[in-house]
Amino acid sequence: MLKGFRDFILRGNVVDLAVAVVIGAAFGEVVNGFIAAFIDPLIALMLGGAGEDLAAIVFGGFPVGLFLSALVTFLLKALVIYFFVVRPFSNMAARYAPKAEPTDDVKLLTEIRDLQQQQLTALQRARGD
Repeated sequence: MLKGFRDFILRGNVVDLAVAVVIGAAFGEVVNGFIAAFIDPLIALMLGGAGEDLAAIVFGGFPVGLFLSALVTFLLKALVIYFFVVRPFSNMAARYAPKAEPTDDVKLLTEIRDLQQQQLTALQRARGD
């Protein structure tokens, strides 16, 4: 029984998952700090300070404001992550990624295209176009 547990713990994917969870939690704190420092004051400025009272909204006895607050927080986090993490890293990965060599199929199709273009040009010259 302990051997099975040891094998489970020592598998690479368990360790990778543990590292990802810890890094994700730490990164979540960075995003929360960014939102608290920059985004929340902007929203409060635009709403005249009413941004803090979003969670207090009640509709028909249901605390709708809690849902709205969670939704706004989620959208803000997604926005920050997309524009400050996903896009820059995607651009950087595209810039520094090694260029893929064309496959044999692509090379063959390119040769056929070029040959057809040469034949068309020769035919047009022969006709006087």
